[in-house]
Amino acid sequence: MSNTRASERRGRRAFVSATLMGLAALLAAPAFSNPPQEPTTMTASRTLTEKQQAIPPITAAAAVGDLPRLNSALAQGLDAGLTISETKEILVQLYAYAGFPRSLNALGELMKVLEARRQRGVRDAPGREPAAPIPTGKELLALGTANQTKLIGAPVKGPLFEFAPAIDEYLKTHLFGDVFARDNLDWQSRELATLGVLATLQGVESQLQAHMQISMNVGLTADQLRHLADVLAQRGWPEAAQRAREALVRQPAGAAKR
Repeated sequence: MSNTRASERRGRRAFVSATLMGLAALLAAPAFSNPPQEPTTMTASRTLTEKQQAIPPITAAAAVGDLPRLNSALAQGLDAGLTISETKEILVQLYAYAGFPRSLNALGELMKVLEARRQRGVRDAPGREPAAPIPTGKELLALGTANQTKLIGAPVKGPLFEFAPAIDEYLKTHLFGDVFARDNLDWQSRELATLGVLATLQGVESQLQAHMQISMNVGLTADQLRHLADVLAQRGWPEAAQRAREALVRQPAGAAKR
């Protein structure tokens, strides 16, 4: 039994390492204490809020460069209560998973959506810009390392990072430091955005599975993640929905039943 549990732990860490490998390749998911994050309700809900449901379709369309569908998804997200700041942050974070070109194109589309809404007299809530100070140097590395460890549940090590230590430093200082220290988007929303990207892309199933576990680490329930898959299916992303369901089913015994 102990061997089985040890194997499961190694498997989870392997999937997490694969996630970070994928992010590193595409680069060229608060510390739960520091800096403070926008409050997130950590209740055992069975469904996503309307605002949360709007996030995965946005990043799904952005990840594959489907600008007409992105335009529609952005409008639905703003109507559901996403602020301008939150929506921008979702698309900025996108670059770490789908690349700068997709992120830049998506931000350009958001500008068009906002301008069209302004012309129709729609006043979207601006939201708040990041307020928490972001450290530099060794303090930034320490913050990023703490964020990464909290998010994953254990320190991340492995042959890849020994082979290419620069990637390990970039992940810790930039992605988990600079990006995830920005406190204008809560961690559950960041993971929903990430799942939308990874479920849509082909060939990143291990990263998707790892982020399913990370999503539960930040308080999303298995029922909410099933709801995410349902939302993707309803919004016209059936293949992404199927990948999300399969990734959830592959979670360690007990995790997907929570």
